[in-house]
Amino acid sequence: MATIKAAILGFGTVGQGIYHILNEKRQELREKLGVELEVAKILVTDASRERVPGTKHLMTESMDDVLAENNLQVVFEAIVNEEPAFTYLKRAVEAKCHVITANKVMLAKRGEELEALAKVNGVFVGFEATVAGGVPIIKTMKNILLVNEVSCVQGILNGTTNYILTKMRAEGWSFEQALREAQQLGYAEADPFNDVSGQDAFKKLMILSSLAFGEQPNWAEVEVIGIDTISSEQVAEATAQGLRYRHVAEVEKLEDGTIHAKVAPLLVNNEHPLYPVDDVFNAVTMETNYIGTLSVIGPGAGMYPTASVMVEDYAEIIGKRAGFTVTI
Repeated sequence: MATIKAAILGFGTVGQGIYHILNEKRQELREKLGVELEVAKILVTDASRERVPGTKHLMTESMDDVLAENNLQVVFEAIVNEEPAFTYLKRAVEAKCHVITANKVMLAKRGEELEALAKVNGVFVGFEATVAGGVPIIKTMKNILLVNEVSCVQGILNGTTNYILTKMRAEGWSFEQALREAQQLGYAEADPFNDVSGQDAFKKLMILSSLAFGEQPNWAEVEVIGIDTISSEQVAEATAQGLRYRHVAEVEKLEDGTIHAKVAPLLVNNEHPLYPVDDVFNAVTMETNYIGTLSVIGPGAGMYPTASVMVEDYAEIIGKRAGFTVTI
């Protein structure tokens, strides 16, 4: 039986989730794919600190060490920020490794370049985890686009802001109270700027724009408004009228062919597909020419939702190489 060697770049919440799932699913992956999976290297910033028992011998602080591993075939990347993630993945692709990423910032900016390089080198780029965590929106949209045209994509792409708005409505909390709770539960970072300002949702929206329309709007022209100015009084007033605040990211192709995008709070009524989506759940709604309106809803963040779709990307890539489809 062939052995596939994999590396994990970054060993925080998502990286550890990948490691756990790969080990827990090892027998199932062996049976379905006909290969033996081995995590050969884990790239970290401090290799002296063992994060998961039994992994210290796998850890390294050097990408050179990762790429020196004989027969390395798959690289999982769970690092934040554009660099050094892009440089690492570029080197992995040039070394003929498939790459699977959860890095929305890097992919929004450099995804087209990375995919072009992967095509030249005969490998695949998996990026399901970059948008909406455990919601399989990338896979769904790719399948839809085989036949349909998408005219508009609208969604709740950040679980943190959705959780805050939910608590402000359901509990009558202020923005500050809801944010503190989100931080205590691990939904929000100590510095929540990217979430509450809309920048996180914006990067994810740009990835969806590239996929749906083959291009992105000029970033400087996209209006991005956060939720930090919404008061508990505004939320209560909306609730009394049967309305709910949702932090919505939207991109559409206008009749003249231009791409228009916006991220901002939106009041929706009970007929809107995003109305029932509460807590840390994400949702994406697409307008298509044949199917009509299609919505996909699921958990948007966390160790296992994000890590699981990365492992699914891995299974899909190996299945493509072998000429069959695998469901994990």
